[in-house]
Amino acid sequence: QMDNRHASMIQGEFEFGFAVNWMRKDLRVAMEEAQNNGADLSMTRLVDSYYQHVQQMGGGRWDTSSLVQRLRQRGE
Repeated sequence: QMDNRHASMIQGEFEFGFAVNWMRKDLRVAMEEAQNNGADLSMTRLVDSYYQHVQQMGGGRWDTSSLVQRLRQRGE
């Protein structure tokens, strides 16, 4: 994706792919199933929290590459 999207990501354009809202729905399903089966998805929870922050920034409809905005804002 970086080969195809690096320029638009640098420009803050995130209107091209799978939306953060949909990603969080899928992550939620995975985490619920993991809990039902006694599995620990700690990294998945962490990634979900990052996407939650993107939503709070107004990026629910942005594509998943918008995670870079969260990392920029946090200086990570």
